[in-house]
Amino acid sequence: MGEFFWYYLVYGFLGFLLEVAFARLIHSSKPDRKCHLLLPVCPVYSVGALAILVLPSSVKEVPLLLYLAGGFSATAVEWLTAIFYEKAAGVSFWNYRELPLNLNGRVCLWFSLFWGLLALLLIDRIHPLVAALVSVVPPALTLPAAALYLTDALFSLAVLRRSGTQGLRWYFRLKPYEAR
Repeated sequence: MGEFFWYYLVYGFLGFLLEVAFARLIHSSKPDRKCHLLLPVCPVYSVGALAILVLPSSVKEVPLLLYLAGGFSATAVEWLTAIFYEKAAGVSFWNYRELPLNLNGRVCLWFSLFWGLLALLLIDRIHPLVAALVSVVPPALTLPAAALYLTDALFSLAVLRRSGTQGLRWYFRLKPYEAR
C-alpha cells in the first residue's frame, strides 16, 4: 500500500512540472502553478493518475478503452478536485470558461481528450519507470514522508482558506523574485 503513496507524490510532482511547462508555453501570468505551501505537488494529477492505475486490466490492455476510460477518469477527478477546492478552501486553481464545451469552467472537452492521451502514456511508458523507482524506496521513509505531506496539505488548505492562492506564493517575497 505504501507504493500508492509514493505514486501519489511522484505523479503530483510530474503534474506540477507539466503545469509549469504548460504555463511557460502559453506565457501564463501565473507561471508557478503551486497547489501546496511547500511541496511542488498538484493533487489533481496525483489522484488522476491513481484513478487510471486502478482501472481494470481488461481496460488498460485495450488502447481505445484505456484512452476513453482514462480520459473520463481523469476528467471526473478534475471535476471533483475543482469542487473540493472551491468548497473547502474557496479557491479555484483553473477555469476553462473561455474554452468551448466546458462544464462550469471546471472541465472541458479539449483537456479531457488530452487526459486520454496522458492515460496511454502513463500506462505504456511512464508507470513502468515510476514503479521501478518506487520499488527502491525504503519502506521506513513512507511514514515520515506521509506525515510531511499531510502537514503541508493541511497548512496549505488553511493558507488557501485565509488568503487564497496568493498565500502559496510566499517565495515571491524572496530576493530573486523582487522584480515581479
